[in-house]
Amino acid sequence: MIATPSPLVPVPIPDRVAAMIGSCLPLHVLQAEFDADCAVREVHRFRGPLCAEDRADREHALAALARANKILAKHHPQLPVTR
Repeated sequence: MIATPSPLVPVPIPDRVAAMIGSCLPLHVLQAEFDADCAVREVHRFRGPLCAEDRADREHALAALARANKILAKHHPQLPVTR
């Protein structure tokens, strides 16, 4: 029987563990991670044919994601958030 690789399932971590991990990172890196996560959610909000205002909002979210990823990549090459 051939085993197929299963997709990774994100597992939530306790708040105390997240706080401990966060305390080890510089504040600007934590802020960039938060900004990147928000930007990805904002980008995924826009689907289908977009009006001019929605296109501008999507471009703004993509720019915010790029700025945050630049900070994250500078801290560690494997930290950037992908959409």
